Amino acid sequence: MVARSSIGVSQASAVAQPSGAGRSSEATKAAQKKSEAPVRSADAKEPQEPQEEGFVLSEEDDADEPEQQVLVAGATADPVKDYLKLIGKVPLLNAEQEVELAKRIEAGLFAEEKLSAGADALSVQVVGEFEWLAEDGHKAKDHLLEANLRLVVSLAKRYTGRGMGFLDLIQEGNLGLIRAVEKFDYTKGYKFSTYATWWIRQAITRAMADQARTIRIPVHMVEVINKLARMQRQMLQDLGRAPTPEELAKELDMTPEKVVEVQKYGREPISLHTPLGDDGGSEFGDLIEDTEAVVPADAVAFRLLQEQVYSVLETLSEREAGVVSLRFGLTDGQPKTLDEIGKVYGVTRERIRQIESKTMSKLRHPSRSQVLRDYLDLT
Repeated sequence: MVARSSIGVSQASAVAQPSGAGRSSEATKAAQKKSEAPVRSADAKEPQEPQEEGFVLSEEDDADEPEQQVLVAGATADPVKDYLKLIGKVPLLNAEQEVELAKRIEAGLFAEEKLSAGADALSVQVVGEFEWLAEDGHKAKDHLLEANLRLVVSLAKRYTGRGMGFLDLIQEGNLGLIRAVEKFDYTKGYKFSTYATWWIRQAITRAMADQARTIRIPVHMVEVINKLARMQRQMLQDLGRAPTPEELAKELDMTPEKVVEVQKYGREPISLHTPLGDDGGSEFGDLIEDTEAVVPADAVAFRLLQEQVYSVLETLSEREAGVVSLRFGLTDGQPKTLDEIGKVYGVTRERIRQIESKTMSKLRHPSRSQVLRDYLDLT
C-alpha cells in the first residue's frame, strides 16, 4: 500500500466529500422543515383504547394441529436462500469504483493514524475533518465487502461435501474477504476480485484442514494428502488403472512407504451406524466381526470338553484329581503354585510335584487321553 505519511490533510480532504459548510447548510434546511411541520390541535381527540375482553374458549383451542410458523416478510425457511437474496441486493462494482473505495479506505486509515498519534496538537476543524474521513473509510470498507460477498459464495461452492457445511464455508470465506480488503493495494492495477480470490481460498482451505476432519490433521500434512490425491486422479486417467505406491512415489519424489502412510492418513473415519442399502435396514456395524463375542459352536465344544475332563478326573483318586485341578486352575481359573497346593494338603512342594508327575502319566494313558484327543487342534 502507498505510505500513509505521504498523504496530507488537504490530499485526504480531496478524496472525501467536503464537510464544513456543506453539513451546516444541510442542518439549516432540516431545521426549517421541522419548523414547518403541522402542529397537532390541542382539542384533537385521543384514540380510545380498546376495552379488555374476557377470556373466551373456542373450538380452535382444542385443535391438535400445530400452528403455522410465522415468518418475517420476504424470509424463507432456507437460511442459504435468504442469505443469497440479501447479498444479491448490493450491485457489483467496476474497476473504477473499486479504486475509489480503496482510496477512501486509505484516507480513513491515514486519518485514524493521525488522530491516534496526537489529536491534542490539531485544531478543532482538522480533528473534525479527520473524524469524518475515518468514518467514511469504514463506510467504504463495508461497501467493498458487501459488494464482493457473492464472490465468496461462488468459491465456497467448490468445497462443499468435504466435511463442512455450506454456510460454514461462506463464513470462513468472508473472513478471508475481510483480510483481502485490508491488504488490497489499488496501485498495482489489478482487479480486487483477482486479489481477493487467493485470500478467500486460503481461509476456506485452512478452516477445512482444522475443522472438517473428525481427527485433526496438521495443515502441512493436509496439503501433502491433497497433492497425492490429485496425482492419483491424474495417473488413473493416464494409465487407465489405479497407480501403485511405487509409481506414485516416483512422481511425487517420495518413498513407497511414505506414500502408503500418507494414504492411510487421508482415510476418513466411517460411523458404525452408517445405513447400508436403500431401505436402511442394516448398518455398517453389522458387517464388523466382534472378535470378543463367543461363537455358539465354540461354546458348545468348550462345554463338552469340560464334561469330558471332569469325567476323566473321576477315574483318579481324590487327592490326584484335586492336585491337578488346583495346578491347572480347573476350579476357579487361577493356576496354583506347588507351594500353595502343598499348604492346602499339608505336605511339601516336592511331594506335590511327585503327585502331579504321577497323575499326568496316568492321564496320558490311551484309556483316558483318547476321549480328549478329539478336542485338540492338531492342524
